[in-house]
Amino acid sequence: MHLKSFEKLGINISKNYGNITCNCDKIIPEKIHLDFPSVGATENIILATCQAEGTTIITNAAREPEIIDLQNFLNRMGAKIQGAGSNVIKIDGVKELKDVSYNIMPDRIETGTFLCLSAITNGNIILKNVEANHITPIIDKLEEAGSNIKIEKNKIEINVPKKIRAVDIKTMPYPGFPTDMQSIFGTTLTLAKGTSVIIENIFENRYKYLQELARMGAKFTIEGKTAIIKGVRKLYGANVLATDLRGGAALVIAGSAAKGMTTIDNIEYILRGYEKFEYKLKNLGIDINKL
Repeated sequence: MHLKSFEKLGINISKNYGNITCNCDKIIPEKIHLDFPSVGATENIILATCQAEGTTIITNAAREPEIIDLQNFLNRMGAKIQGAGSNVIKIDGVKELKDVSYNIMPDRIETGTFLCLSAITNGNIILKNVEANHITPIIDKLEEAGSNIKIEKNKIEINVPKKIRAVDIKTMPYPGFPTDMQSIFGTTLTLAKGTSVIIENIFENRYKYLQELARMGAKFTIEGKTAIIKGVRKLYGANVLATDLRGGAALVIAGSAAKGMTTIDNIEYILRGYEKFEYKLKNLGIDINKL
């Protein structure tokens, strides 16, 4: 979708032995319909056209909060972008962008990660500088699973006094349940009471983390895009491998709740998406060290 969109904008694409080369004399504004509301493709089109001569229209655009934040940031710089948060975005190209100072939005996936950490460890956590409206599906599923959640302005408190219950989740484009939370929430469900069903509708190969959790005692079956997770009484520490960002974070969550020591390799994936992760976990009382 990224390359198809770029080609429609007049960019020449060549692919050779795993390398992609893009070049053009100038961007040609166009009306681009996305086959799927991809966040990355929507962002790439906006970035590519915000200084093009003319107007670009994106239809079936992604609606995630990050798109709105990108629009607000670029408009502060002098861009002319409308419609972020809807499925139609209009970009009127400008000649130049100016320097600005800008505070980015809270990371909704990091927020969800710490909420799931509390759920799997039967903990009590207060998260500050968060936006609850961005993670409504996550909060709904955590409450369905038995978590007590209190929401105030820019603050969420979660208290999980007993073992959570199994729930079913299905990933969807925003405002549905986010695919980036699937592995993290799925890990939480490995210790739930009962059997949970997960349907992954966005990304293929999102279940690699379950193969690593099997080393820790998790019980599950995978049938195509569906994972059936049967909750167990305990997880046990093991040597596991992070194969992607969110799957790696999921293993950290699992290790926090497991009996014994867990060692996670390939942590560069995790560090890419979580700032000062180990320090925040230490502040919550988790015995964790980065080697």
